[in-house]
Amino acid sequence: MQQPDHQPISPEAKRPAVGLAEKPLAGIRVIELGQNIAGPYAGEILASLGAQVIKVERPETGDDARGWGPPFLNGVATTFEAMNHGKQSVTVDLLSEHGIAWLHSLIACSDVFLHNMRPGSLDTMGLGAEVLCARYPKLIYCELGAFGHHGPMQLRPGYEPMIQAFAGLFSVNGSPEGPSSRVGMQILDLGTGVWGALGCLLALYHRTNTKQGLIVNASLFETALGWLQVILAAFSVTKKQPERHRSGNPKVVVFQAFDTVDGEIVVAAANDRLFAKLVQALGLGHLASDVRFSSNASRVAHKDALIPQLEAVFLSQAASHWEQVLEAVGVPCSPIHDLSQMLAQAQTKALNIIEPVEDSGLEIVGLPLSLNRVRPAVGMRSPQLGEHNQLIDNLLQSIVQGARP
Repeated sequence: MQQPDHQPISPEAKRPAVGLAEKPLAGIRVIELGQNIAGPYAGEILASLGAQVIKVERPETGDDARGWGPPFLNGVATTFEAMNHGKQSVTVDLLSEHGIAWLHSLIACSDVFLHNMRPGSLDTMGLGAEVLCARYPKLIYCELGAFGHHGPMQLRPGYEPMIQAFAGLFSVNGSPEGPSSRVGMQILDLGTGVWGALGCLLALYHRTNTKQGLIVNASLFETALGWLQVILAAFSVTKKQPERHRSGNPKVVVFQAFDTVDGEIVVAAANDRLFAKLVQALGLGHLASDVRFSSNASRVAHKDALIPQLEAVFLSQAASHWEQVLEAVGVPCSPIHDLSQMLAQAQTKALNIIEPVEDSGLEIVGLPLSLNRVRPAVGMRSPQLGEHNQLIDNLLQSIVQGARP
């Protein structure tokens, strides 16, 4: 695995002198047996970093996410399109001996085998971690699951909402007067994909020194526990279930949304200095010297006496007015944007993170990562089912006839 040169680069430079930093995984081959979101997202990250990712799918139907719509683009669900650009697709019948043998041939000339199939299902096919790693000592085997690779629930399948419920995320999300709620995005699927990709990178680095592969495991449940890090640290001391907050924070005041004449604005006065600036800007400067509000701990304790006074002032003007007033004195704040408003922001446009996918008519979010100040390009569209069958067959033929290309 090649490493980019660590050369300083000026802030004005738009691209590195060579393209290696943009595609540091060039020459790495990944076999992805991915379904839905977690596995495919890990594969997509590796593809965006330059790896050749060959997505192995069922004949005729392929990845279930191809049908996870509407909406659809060219007959394929946008969920699939968002998770699989830059890959190659081959169809293999893993219920046949020929299909298993063919896949072994492909794994033998690859660096990473990545999957998030139902726990235990690949063991019955002779494709489990211990079998493959014994047969191919340099292989990196990345397995993403629902509940983790140990314990009484290790073989249970799971999807995002049920793992959010099981892990306790529902219990800390939502307004205090309403029911508990799931987090709206697939934070466990996507987070597990990130951990899987990170594990593969660590394993590739390990292999450069040891010439040995590694088994990488991550799961939705473990990812959920990782997101609960701060909350669980507090629970370990207090043994109390945290209160739910519509937008606030149980440990920091003032740190929440306020209604205005025409919408909401989130204010993050996260220390005593910012609190003093906030109340001064609101015409409530006397609150800064009130002993009930003189420290964050006291503001948390007397939140019910403080927040209504701030709410009354915020309701007197529009969100744009308060944004200008608070920014002028250095208090962090933001209106609550919908997606159209967020995409229209100058900062969003400046980052060039929303990128068109070649030949698809789709725009997606690129990697939230830059190398030498350059974001890896999104690259080509997601593959049609079995689009690269002949290409990969030709690849295997060339390997049989000579050295690995």
